Amino acid sequence: MFRNQYDTDVTTWSPAGRLFQVEYAMEAVKQGAAAVGLRSTSHVVLATVNKAASDLSSHQRKVFKIDDHIGVAIAGLTADGRVLSRYLRNECINHSFVYESPLPVSRLVVRLADKAQVCTQRSWKRPFGVGLLVAGLDETGAHLYYNCPSGNYFEYQAFAIGSRSQAAKTFMERRFEAFNGYSRDELIKDAIFAIKETLQGEKLTSSICTVAVVGIDEPFHMLDQKTIQEVIDSIEIKEDDASAAAADQAPMQEEDKSSEAAAADQAPMQEEDKSSEAAPMDI
Repeated sequence: MFRNQYDTDVTTWSPAGRLFQVEYAMEAVKQGAAAVGLRSTSHVVLATVNKAASDLSSHQRKVFKIDDHIGVAIAGLTADGRVLSRYLRNECINHSFVYESPLPVSRLVVRLADKAQVCTQRSWKRPFGVGLLVAGLDETGAHLYYNCPSGNYFEYQAFAIGSRSQAAKTFMERRFEAFNGYSRDELIKDAIFAIKETLQGEKLTSSICTVAVVGIDEPFHMLDQKTIQEVIDSIEIKEDDASAAAADQAPMQEEDKSSEAAAADQAPMQEEDKSSEAAPMDI
């Protein structure tokens, strides 16, 4: 993207009907660290990459607890995500104080989308440069939403945002039809594997990965590093076994091909022998 005469403020439309400031905010989400979310009928799992900016600094938090039944994962500007997570906490606290019941996930997501939309319609404001995956559980079941800086929101079975998130989306698109029947541990394993796909060759460890779970009779909480590392190790063992099995099958396939080639070479010779034997009878 580049500067042009229609991106000086968020209220200026381009002739093509675009708001460039909003598109720039959505681009900031694509540049952020990857975050994925997966949902079954009983649980929702969030996973993020939280690498430090340098070896001398700590990493920024990418997963925030909003209430016992709701949590968010962010990609983009962490400062904006922190402000929005505080807003979401206030909304949950106010609703619980007034109605003495948890705030439904869909209603919270709509309020967040309305707040983001206001920033696309005021010349003295800028859009929030952060995308949020909202995971929650209420009376209607488990939910996973994506809130966009443009003010749009969508509900998903599984979704990924951030840099190199397309690899995670491709992995989840191959498996999402079975997610409804997944157990908690299966969701966690697939979430970590999806995060591994976004690293594209880099080694995944528990120190650069955060995983959070919310489900039936399980308040929103983040898994400890030991549990995450055990899941990562089990994934790597399965990959090693699969590669070893493929390596073992390769020589067998080559032997089968060589035997087929030898049989093909012998076939013309056998036909020639048969033709030479049949020649005197023809005479």
